[in-house]
This record gives sequence, C-alpha cells and structure tokens, in this order.
Amino acid sequence: MTTTAAPATGFRRRPLAALAEAEYLQFRRNKTLVYLATVFPIGIPVALFFIGRRGDAASAELAVQTFEMLALVTLLFVQYYSVLSMVTTRRGEGVLKRLRTGEAADWQIQTAPAIPGALVTLGGTAVVAAVVYGVGAPAPVDPVAIVLALVGGIVLFSLLALATSTFTKNAEAAQITSLPVMTIAMLGLTSIRGVLPDRLAEAAGWTPFAAVSDLVSLGVAGKAVLADPVARDFPGTFAEMGRPFATLAIWTVLAFALTRRSFRWDDRG
Repeated sequence: MTTTAAPATGFRRRPLAALAEAEYLQFRRNKTLVYLATVFPIGIPVALFFIGRRGDAASAELAVQTFEMLALVTLLFVQYYSVLSMVTTRRGEGVLKRLRTGEAADWQIQTAPAIPGALVTLGGTAVVAAVVYGVGAPAPVDPVAIVLALVGGIVLFSLLALATSTFTKNAEAAQITSLPVMTIAMLGLTSIRGVLPDRLAEAAGWTPFAAVSDLVSLGVAGKAVLADPVARDFPGTFAEMGRPFATLAIWTVLAFALTRRSFRWDDRG
C-alpha cells in the first residue's frame, strides 16, 4: 500500500515567522550590515555617555541624551534605511511579486523586512541601558514611556520606509530619497529644537523623531523638555505623554495610509 505524504503546513500556519527568519538570515550573512547595525548604534551613544560624564556622577540629563542618540541612530540608520533598501532591492529583483503568489498576506510580506532592525533596536537598547544604569545613572522614571517610544518608532519608521520605497527606483537611489525623511526627523532632536526660533521649534516639535525624543525624555528623566525645572514622578509622566503620543499616532496613520495607497510590488520600468 502506497502512502502519500501530507503537504507541509508550517508555512501556512506561520508565514510571517518564515519570512522574518529568511530576512534575518539575509541580514546575518551581510557582515558589513551586521557590523554597521550593531557597533555604531551601541558604540556612539555609549562613547558620548562616557565623554559627557563628570567624575563618577551620571545625571539623568546625560542618560536622556544617550538614549536619544541611540534612538536616532537605530530608528533612522538601521530601521528606516535598512527597510527602505531591502524592500526596494526585493522589488527590483521581482521577489515581492513572487511572494504574493504564495501563502503570505501582503502585510506579512511588508512586515518581515522590519524584523531584523527591530531586533537590533531592542537589543541595542538593552545593552546601552545595562551600561548607563550599571555605572550609576538615576533609574528611569517611566520605563513604559521608553518602550512606547522605541516600539512606536520602529512601527512608524518602518512604515515611512515602505512609503518612501514607492519613490525609490533602486537601492542606490535610496541615498537620495531617504534624505527628506531623515532631515525632518533630525529636526526633532532636542539639541536642534533648542536653538531654533520659537515658531520653528514649535513646528519641529510635531516631527516624527520629536515625539520619540520627548517620550524618551519623559521615561528617563520625567521631563518632556530637559530645560523644564520640574521632573514628574511615574504617574505624572502619563499626563505629559499626550502630545508626543498624538504626534506619533498621526504620523503613523499618515504613513500607513500612504503605504496602502501607493506601495508598488513591481518595477514599472
């Protein structure tokens, strides 16, 4: 009696996991990308932290600046740029179009390239936090705000990468098409907002990275703005999270809508 093997169903049950594993393997095999995505996001913030220390003391403000730099490097140069580059390359090679003929849903195909960068962001945060708080920096006031900033930032900048890929012909062109998003995001840095005229600083406060920066500041030091003389306690930080959270949500909805409307699965020549 001949028996017929049952068809494999693992991919049907877990298409996102299978795609994410494939993206992770591609990421890991690229030694240069692994180096750039791990050494710089961790090394730059840690180096700035030790340079900024005064004696044996590590202030909450210095911890905020360290985590803000970590968020900037990981969200822009790891999460955003890597997703933009990978999606554009996959589209040019016809991979995205072929994947749509399989079991995976569109959103799973679009989400998978964001997984390696997300892991790097969260892993880098854990390493930097161990260093910063291991040498005596004041404990974070609201860890929930920090997690919200990073997770929300991962989602937002992944969506912005997918939206930007619509206007990006190839991986080389990503160096140009990514500039507007990166420029706008960098305007949200606390140090830049601090030297802008009042009206420009107010406008910059509604940029994507400004929301991440303000949530990080609230979580680490209890202040949405470092110049604020009053540091909130854990319950008090939630009352200040409204604006940065709304900013993050608005940009996320806009990026999602743009991606849904204009994302291209194949090159049009």
